[in-house]
Amino acid sequence: MKNTLSSLSKQEYEQYSYRISKSLFSTKEWQEAAVVGVTVSIAPEVDTWQVIREAWNQKKTVAVPKCLPDEKRLQFHTLTSFLELETVYYGLFEPIPERTEKMDPADIDLFLVPGLAFMNNGYRLGFGGGYYDRFLKLYKKQTASLAFSSQIVSQLPVESHDIPVQKIITEERIIECDSI
Repeated sequence: MKNTLSSLSKQEYEQYSYRISKSLFSTKEWQEAAVVGVTVSIAPEVDTWQVIREAWNQKKTVAVPKCLPDEKRLQFHTLTSFLELETVYYGLFEPIPERTEKMDPADIDLFLVPGLAFMNNGYRLGFGGGYYDRFLKLYKKQTASLAFSSQIVSQLPVESHDIPVQKIITEERIIECDSI
């Protein structure tokens, strides 16, 4: 999947990310959310920088996760500027704790869950840490994933602790996972 994603041209990456974000913005979940939880993407993941910008434009609160490796969990912080981010392991962008306020994850209305590959039923292949499945086990509000259509596959290994997302938004369609 990583090879498939890295084979996208710059033009495809930009255009598909744009289409995905426009579809996201049209959803009821986005429109009703006052607080959006989202990871800060690094290519070739779907671009979430434009999603964050639009959230700010719409006066939404943006919550971004910080991984706490010793505890294998996520801690959320309010992001009001890209200058509040730092680069951590694997080139990931995370909030700088001293410059951002902690946020209770229960206040997040819509959480955009990252992943490497997805099935139509909402199950996903993550990046191996299990952080998001642990978080999703406790999170009871709206979830969606942003994915390129090439990330949708027919079969993935699913384990008992895996939690599916409710919706997957691609450049071609919106998949309602809870109805499958």
